[in-house]
Amino acid sequence: MLPTPPPSPTPRCYTPEDRLGFILANRLELTGILGVGAYGVVYTAVDIHTNIRYAVKALNKAGLDPRQLRYQQREIRLHHLASQHPNVVSLVRIMESVDCTYVVMEFCPEGDLFSSITDKGNFVGNDPLVKRVFLQLLDAVQFCHNLGIYHRDLKPENVLVTDQALTVKLADFGLATTDFLTSDFGCGSTFYMSPECQQTNPRPMSCYVSAANDVWSLGVMLVNLTCGRNPWKRASMEDSTFRAYLKDPFFLKSILPLSTEMVCILSRVFERDPAKRITIPELRQLIVDCPRFTETPMAPWVPEQIPQAEYYVQPQMPFNVPVDPMHAQHSGSSSDTSSHYSDFSEAAVSDTSALTEDYTDLNCMSPIASQQVPDCNVVFTPSIQGVIPPDAFTTSAPIPVC
Repeated sequence: MLPTPPPSPTPRCYTPEDRLGFILANRLELTGILGVGAYGVVYTAVDIHTNIRYAVKALNKAGLDPRQLRYQQREIRLHHLASQHPNVVSLVRIMESVDCTYVVMEFCPEGDLFSSITDKGNFVGNDPLVKRVFLQLLDAVQFCHNLGIYHRDLKPENVLVTDQALTVKLADFGLATTDFLTSDFGCGSTFYMSPECQQTNPRPMSCYVSAANDVWSLGVMLVNLTCGRNPWKRASMEDSTFRAYLKDPFFLKSILPLSTEMVCILSRVFERDPAKRITIPELRQLIVDCPRFTETPMAPWVPEQIPQAEYYVQPQMPFNVPVDPMHAQHSGSSSDTSSHYSDFSEAAVSDTSALTEDYTDLNCMSPIASQQVPDCNVVFTPSIQGVIPPDAFTTSAPIPVC
């Protein structure tokens, strides 16, 4: 008679604080909490041998059905592919334990682009800096598109800033897809969605082009960078500011300090017909050639000089810290599967309402004792050059709307 096999280990249910002090793969200690979402937590971590800091995204496995797990795996896979680009947050390691998957990424202590625009005031009126970082964003998104990856949640909160605001890195691929045509209407954040993405009652078999939706989002981000504002709350006929823009694109000059050249560029980006909307290579050339973005640009901003080594050991953090929920805007999709795309794209609080103002005339942690994580194994080691040291883990108030 065969003996009864031992029961499978039951994953322990950890609170975010429970994992503080955990040491992954005998060298990476979880030291703090950066953000908490519906499906996991983002931690700060330090390599106990090199003192290099990382961000670690702990994706819960417990309670997820096979479809949800597939969405988790898709996020990791697409992020890994995209992180070959220097303007995408580097994915360093994947580690598996019984209860969750640990995604180790470069840590970006300067925060996200939203904070850099609104709190630090690094970009508004600084045309040379805006041009520099927006071209980096265009290159990162075009790289993704060339790989057949469409982000679908482009916004300042999902872009990290480093090198004293001279470099930006795209993050959070929780809503990314490889579908050139998608029927996930309402996918992303409202301020940044293209009109065709916002159908409330789409017809059967209807869809929209993922790449063109990303281009529209980039246009809204360009307004964020140049003016510190969103052009409207929603690109739909229910929004009075958007209706006024459709009647006359130069209406934007009456509410924002945009140059005539920039209004002409934005008219190509905010083309309602996605088939006629500008492509990223065309937009890139127009940005390179544009003499001024705003009417009264200030003198170029020069960052303080800091040792080059700091750029290397302190990259940047790809996730948002939750803020006052009264100003929250969640990323998501109207489809019934969207809530499983990502723990942080779906659940992290968005600051974007701080970029929004109504124009009424338009209706308008104490760590616990360090402990080894049971059954935590490195299962995936991307080969990424130039960002992470080669010996790492050598072990088996919102942007206003006009």
